[in-house]
Amino acid sequence: MTDAAKLSLTGKDFEYPVMSGTIGPDVIDIRKLYAQTDNFTYDPGFTSTASCQSKLTYIDGDQGVLLHRGYPIGELAEQSSFMEVAYLLLNGELPDGDQLATFDRTITRHTMVHEQLAAFFRGFRRDAHPMAIMCGVVGALSAFYHDSTDIHDPAQRVIASHRLIAKIPTIAAMAYKYSVGQPFVYPDNSLSYTGNFLRMTFGVPAEPYEVNPAVEKAMDRIFILHADHEQNASTSTVRLAGSSGANPFACIAAGIACLWGPAHGGANEAALNMLREIGTPDKIPEYIARAKDKNDPFRLMGFGHRVYKNYDPRATVMQKTVREVFDALNVNDPLFETALRLEEIALSDDYFVEKKLFPNVDFYSGVILSAIGFPTSMFTVLFALARTVGWVAQWNEMITDPDQKIGRPRQLYSGPTQRSYVPLADR
Repeated sequence: MTDAAKLSLTGKDFEYPVMSGTIGPDVIDIRKLYAQTDNFTYDPGFTSTASCQSKLTYIDGDQGVLLHRGYPIGELAEQSSFMEVAYLLLNGELPDGDQLATFDRTITRHTMVHEQLAAFFRGFRRDAHPMAIMCGVVGALSAFYHDSTDIHDPAQRVIASHRLIAKIPTIAAMAYKYSVGQPFVYPDNSLSYTGNFLRMTFGVPAEPYEVNPAVEKAMDRIFILHADHEQNASTSTVRLAGSSGANPFACIAAGIACLWGPAHGGANEAALNMLREIGTPDKIPEYIARAKDKNDPFRLMGFGHRVYKNYDPRATVMQKTVREVFDALNVNDPLFETALRLEEIALSDDYFVEKKLFPNVDFYSGVILSAIGFPTSMFTVLFALARTVGWVAQWNEMITDPDQKIGRPRQLYSGPTQRSYVPLADR
């Protein structure tokens, strides 16, 4: 703690401690504000409110910085693996060789799901959205794994965390297989976390499936880039659900439900649809002009970010990944050339520079996932798969935080004042 913030209200003066983190803005501790002043703060969207104290992820939107436990996202995406990042987020430090091998083996041994869960899927219509299936099936996990729902038992919390990270890819692949009418593919313990997911998604029992190393590397990198992103809407939902004492499976299901919203997890699908609408690079000037026209409903999707007011650090890695995947799969897709040209024009246009509308991670990820073979309905599922690691780490941190209380935001009431009930006959 450093200085104190002073507040003058109704002729009285109050002081509130100013707390400093290891990096980033200081925060004013207003926990006693209501008790002392009989006033709340008003902050729709909580954009100026720190809801918790965390050691996991730091974002500086103005500088385009994203750190996981202090490590820049670019370095992790280029040099690390998703399992290594998962270990880092859960445990606070990068693992050594033996620790990573043990962790990887533990996750691998948990990838199978209870056989009765297969019957769960058959209760959904074939055209059900995969995210609807994810919400239902992940929420139901607590009915199958009673031995890891006691949130007060540290050992059970670890088991639940491992189970969620391990089983989400299996459930995601099953959701895809169910939607296309193909049989479920069981996990293969000889494959990596990401390679196993690709096989369960695109493999069939009739023939062996070979994991393309370039695609595996690209998917692993995509998972790293989406692993955690501080206190976003879905992460805050997981923490809020967890603050009531709900079991971890229910909390992650709540996070999946929140992520499903198009303003949160559906941005990469929207960006891909926009590129398809534009079609070819020669039409870009027309759409740039439309984006500037306030009377035109068209908007450039995949540009700008709620937090980043600079270039999204994840987008730099993603742009390189697109080229690697396209080269490996011999894809000649005009969408990518359109994306590159659109980025080039937008970054040199005063309108976009002034408004700081830089490409974000969603601008490229949809193009990559489409090239690999995922339908757009699976894009948010893949986001949920990767973000489960962050959600689980955030949930664990919340459970052990001595300052944690059940979430209870307040409101500025603007409805009718007290009035008397009027009998039906007199109305």
